[in-house]
Amino acid sequence: MLKTFSVKEGNILIASRAWSDFAATLPLIRSFSLGSNFPPQYPIFAGPPIRYHFIFFTIVGLLEKIGVRIDWALNTLSVISFFLLCSAIYYLGKIIFKSGKVGFLSVILFLFNGSFGFLEFFKKNPLSVNTPITILQNTEFSSFGPYDGKIVSAFWSLNIFTNQRHLALAYAAFLFLVLLVYLFSKYPHELTWKKTVAIGLVLGLFPFIHLAAFAMMGIAILTFFLIYPEFRTKLFVLGLIALALAIPQYLYMGSSSTETQLLNPGYLVKNRTLQGYLIYWFMNLGITIILAFIGLILANKSQRKIFLPFLALFIAGNLFQFSPEAAANHKFFNLFAIGVNFFTAFFLVKVWNKQALEKIIAILLLLPLTLTGIIDFFPVVNDRYIELSDYPTNPTIRFIVQNTPKDSVFLNSQFLYDSASLAGRKIFMGWPYFPWATGYNTNARFRIMKTILEGSDKETTCRRLLREHIDYVETQEPTSFEDITTNYLLFEENFDNVFTNKQAKINIYNIKTSCSKLDLKTPY
Repeated sequence: MLKTFSVKEGNILIASRAWSDFAATLPLIRSFSLGSNFPPQYPIFAGPPIRYHFIFFTIVGLLEKIGVRIDWALNTLSVISFFLLCSAIYYLGKIIFKSGKVGFLSVILFLFNGSFGFLEFFKKNPLSVNTPITILQNTEFSSFGPYDGKIVSAFWSLNIFTNQRHLALAYAAFLFLVLLVYLFSKYPHELTWKKTVAIGLVLGLFPFIHLAAFAMMGIAILTFFLIYPEFRTKLFVLGLIALALAIPQYLYMGSSSTETQLLNPGYLVKNRTLQGYLIYWFMNLGITIILAFIGLILANKSQRKIFLPFLALFIAGNLFQFSPEAAANHKFFNLFAIGVNFFTAFFLVKVWNKQALEKIIAILLLLPLTLTGIIDFFPVVNDRYIELSDYPTNPTIRFIVQNTPKDSVFLNSQFLYDSASLAGRKIFMGWPYFPWATGYNTNARFRIMKTILEGSDKETTCRRLLREHIDYVETQEPTSFEDITTNYLLFEENFDNVFTNKQAKINIYNIKTSCSKLDLKTPY
């Protein structure tokens, strides 16, 4: 976590592989630390209520607000979350299979994924005496499907946790829920009504903490309802309490304006035939499919039941598309892989506990189960930094923080890492991928943005700006927006310039003072 995000001498250092995701993460944090974002809006799509789970980043923002440096605030919470995830994996394996070895090995299998991505690595780097050095110096993930056209997914490496800092906490919560239900299945009298209500209340908070995690925990509760008849009533009440808390959060977020086909089987599988599915998942899960199946046969009935909620996630992720971007379903499969790993670890420990020959076999089997993860660990370690000038050393950010209201809305001049975003102010629209993926209509907003920036007269432009509740317009030469030809002269001659950064060629115009003298009562 520290390697991929830090602060040095007033500059933010972001690992290149985290660069894109942090363009949405930092504005969200800063909207709570340097800005004012209550009730919450998505700060890179000002106006409508937020459609993205925000509590994790709210806490980071509040920590920065009280004086904790932003890298320590974010990294500390990230480290704690990842520690909780590893702990949850360990204790699930240890308690369910009554073996610390299974718990420990389950963590190892999680950290170093067992896909066949290493085959792609050795295509580029044939096996030789220099292979260990090549791995240590590696800067590229072995496979990054579907973005590089390869079959093995990009979502198996630790990169997803350094980029999506709130993801580990969501997974940890799911696994602790599974562990609790397993323990209650062994000791039903321990699930009192007070505990039922408490668990329901905690689960009900998750739409704002992690929306996908809430959906996945809902699938798990439904699975437990079916397989544990001894406390169905309490599970039903627990689910009702969680829903009662969750529904107002869903209503606040509102419905998506981006069309999403809910029933969309296939995930990222290109060849959607039975053969295509089998090849895709064999390549992505590796030999753990075979070993976990054997472990499942060797497990007892209560242990096998724990596999069912993970299997339900796998089925749901393959059948449904829960967001505009199909790749976002990777969250379901990462958890499924964790569930599968328990049974693979159980089988390997069974083999290890026999004679010396079996110990050698267990070690040999462990190699292909971790090799891709080992190879893909070093692109994170060897990544380069991209440096951002931050507050207060950046003069544009400093001006915005010190001279504009905290709840101001800016018509931004950049999609990524706009100065207003880093100053905690909301911007009209950041990089369209992020708001689009959360369900906002980015095409309509881009057209409005284009119309304003290409405007030809002050009155019409003022009307549009005020209608969109924009307080400041920020321009920069040359523009970074494709398909927009900004009319710089319109703003220079007709709007109040309150700040100029000559070095960066940035100008900021105050809309309220510029448009206050016009008769704008009639609609345009």
